Amino acid sequence: MFAVLKTGGKQYKVAKDDIFTVEKLAAEPGQTVQFNDVLMLGGDTVTVGAPFITGAAVQAEVLDQFKGPKTIHFVKRRRKHSSQRKKGHRQQLTEVRIVDILATGAEKSGVMAATGGDAVVAEAPAAKKPAPKKTAEKKAEPKAAAKVEAAAPATSGPANLLTEAKGTADDLKKISGVGPKLEETLNKVGVYHFWQIAEWSAEDVAMMDDLLSFKGRIDRDDWIKQAAEFAADAK
Repeated sequence: MFAVLKTGGKQYKVAKDDIFTVEKLAAEPGQTVQFNDVLMLGGDTVTVGAPFITGAAVQAEVLDQFKGPKTIHFVKRRRKHSSQRKKGHRQQLTEVRIVDILATGAEKSGVMAATGGDAVVAEAPAAKKPAPKKTAEKKAEPKAAAKVEAAAPATSGPANLLTEAKGTADDLKKISGVGPKLEETLNKVGVYHFWQIAEWSAEDVAMMDDLLSFKGRIDRDDWIKQAAEFAADAK
C-alpha cells in the first residue's frame, strides 16, 4: 500500500518503512508525527482525495533534524552595473521513517500532527490591565502648570525696542537679508530704526534670533555693521 502526502508545499509518494527527508518539522527525534494531508491511497484499489482523503493519514517516526547542503546563488540588480550580492542558504530538514498508513480513523489516532518548523503555538495574550483612572487632583496639576507657563513671557527682547517709531521709520530693507516681510516683522516686535540694530549686543542678537526664529542670520549678514553705516549716513 502506498500514499501520496503533502507537506512543506511538496508531495511525496511513500510506503511503509520508507525513509526520506522533508522540510523541518516541529518534532524531536524519536517522536511520532502524523501527516493528515493525504492526496491519494494506492494498493488493490486507488482512492483519490478532493483534494484530501477524509480520515486518512500517514504516520512517521522522526529520525533526525539536520541542515541540507549549502546552496549559493547570486542576486543581481537590473541596470546596476557591477552590483551583485552572493547569498548562501542551508535548508532545515527532518529525516523521517514511515511506520503506518491509515486509510480511516486518523482523527482518533491521538498522534500529533506534523507541522512545519516555524509553527509556534501562540500563547494567549495577557489581559491588559485597565488604566488607572486619573483623579481630579492629577488632572488639575497639568492645567495649573499650563497656566503658569502661559503667564510667563516666551522670549524677552533687547532693551531698545520701541512701541512706535520715533518720527519716520527707517527703510530697514536696505540691510542685506531684510525683505518687506521681514521688515514688517521687525516693526511688529519694535524695531523701526537703524540705530536700534546698531546698538545690539551679542546677548541682544541671541534674543532676536529666538524672537524672530531665524538663527544666525543677523551675524551671517552682519546686520549690526550695515545698520551702523546706514545710521551714520542718516545723521
